[in-house]
Amino acid sequence: MLQSLIIPLLATLAVGGVAYVFLYPLLSGERRIEQRTREIALADIEARRARKGADAATSRRQQIEDTLKQVEARQRSRKNPPLAARLQQAGVNWSKRQFVFASAGLGVLAFVVPLVFGQAWYIALGLGLAAGIGLPRWVLGYLKKRREAKFTEELPNAIDVIVRGVKSGLPLGDCIRIVAAESREPLKSEFRAIAESAAVGMSLGEACAKLFDRVPLPETNFFAIVIAIQQRAGGNLAEALSNLSRVLRERKKMKAKVQAMSTEAKASAGIIAALPVAVMILVYVTSPTYIELLWTTSPGRTMLGISAGWMLVGTLVMRRMINFQI
Repeated sequence: MLQSLIIPLLATLAVGGVAYVFLYPLLSGERRIEQRTREIALADIEARRARKGADAATSRRQQIEDTLKQVEARQRSRKNPPLAARLQQAGVNWSKRQFVFASAGLGVLAFVVPLVFGQAWYIALGLGLAAGIGLPRWVLGYLKKRREAKFTEELPNAIDVIVRGVKSGLPLGDCIRIVAAESREPLKSEFRAIAESAAVGMSLGEACAKLFDRVPLPETNFFAIVIAIQQRAGGNLAEALSNLSRVLRERKKMKAKVQAMSTEAKASAGIIAALPVAVMILVYVTSPTYIELLWTTSPGRTMLGISAGWMLVGTLVMRRMINFQI
């Protein structure tokens, strides 16, 4: 009797247990709760990953903005460099004192020689000021432009050498030393200065930033910006420098195109500016007594001075009109 009751009871408990295990989660909603909890946890993990990625991108963008602001501030502060910096930019191995003494001696010589030959004191003073102040600075500016032109000519080739070295696995410092050893002047000495600065503990970003102080060109500024951003924020240096090399070559092509297009205007301006002087010389050769009135009489000297002033203004205006900046 008892045995007959136990068997149905155990069977009922087994069926109830199986039904509880398989049917209760479906009826009570536990599986939906677990699925929802899992979805919320996954969404929270994805949100954290997205926030980390956004924070990294924001940090990198902030570093790039800070670098660009520093470079821009440095560029504004170099608009009027001191005399020592201008001598360095021109590639002249003179000290500031030597340049001042040479300028003063040239000015005194240009002042004394006209007096010896009987010229008026104000003519001698004008020649002395022009020779002592204007001529040395003009020569300095000419040497600076010539050196910058040579540097700009060789810089894209040097960047290509660095790109190939970085792609082959060489460190950036070794690539710069290769350029310093193989390139021509003035690029050779400038990249040697970068390598020497890095060798004494200065970072490559700071060493390349000082390159802009010695060669104040947009091209060197671009190069310094690329190196500084890569040193601070990372990135593909070979690709960035390759793009920079392409940009520099395109700028070079554009400069050549503009120079070719403006050659006709420059020739016309030169002819117009030289025409009055040429006519004056021809008239003096054929009829000297006719044109001598311009500098032997007071009204003639006044007219000659006014004409020279207007010619100067016209020449400066024409130069401004044909002087394209790229």
